[in-house]
Amino acid sequence: MSLSWRDRHVAVLGATQVALFRRRGEQCERLASRDFDASTAALPAAIEALEQVLAGQALRGRLDVLLSNQFTRFCLVPWSWDIGSPGEQERYARHFLEEIYGQSAEGWSVRLSPEATGRLRLAAAIPEDLLERLQALALLAGCRLMSVQPYLMAAFNRFRTRLNRSDFLFVVAEPGRCSLLLARQGDWVRVRSVSLGDSDAALATLLGREVELLEAKDAAPATLYLHAPGRPDLAAAAFTGAAPQLLVVEAAADDALHAMAMVGA
Repeated sequence: MSLSWRDRHVAVLGATQVALFRRRGEQCERLASRDFDASTAALPAAIEALEQVLAGQALRGRLDVLLSNQFTRFCLVPWSWDIGSPGEQERYARHFLEEIYGQSAEGWSVRLSPEATGRLRLAAAIPEDLLERLQALALLAGCRLMSVQPYLMAAFNRFRTRLNRSDFLFVVAEPGRCSLLLARQGDWVRVRSVSLGDSDAALATLLGREVELLEAKDAAPATLYLHAPGRPDLAAAAFTGAAPQLLVVEAAADDALHAMAMVGA
């Protein structure tokens, strides 16, 4: 049966593997996948792996891409009454990205979260050459690139209605990476993304250390929400000492990239 333009495909660029899925309603079918060597230049290796995955497919419809958080830079941007146009806002965000990462933010596409007047905004930056390459690969595969999202943002948007909206720590523990997003009294307070081993012990240690640091600053959240794609059996009980209240939100499937594709769809 031929595919229609209503068919949707999701490509996930993980930390060490790329996978392509077809979404039809609630079904998510893995079409192809490929491992890559992330020990040196992870992003070029991931793009090459995606090219090889797409080359073996005859696609139609839309393509959405989810990126491991290791391929994205995050920062918080203070509100400024002197910043008006979208171009000024982007330049302002680039300034803070450069301060945090110690590298030029030129060549990165920057997006800011919409927030109420006076509140800090969350900035996410993705390499422009990555976006251009993804667009070209989608066209070659016969589909249209509709969205490219860092997984932290895709997961937060999926689960935001379940969160205590004014006071929480939202943690995404994808394979090889842990990203943390802290809100207090309705304001963004902190965002960071760090490498992390895949064991429950490593995750528990990180969460415990994070909460201790926040408690020392009198900024511990009321609730810690943990999302760990590909680990559906992860239990909050294993982390009872990590926070006043810890809740594990949907992991969806045993396979991490499959779970990510389901969440981001």
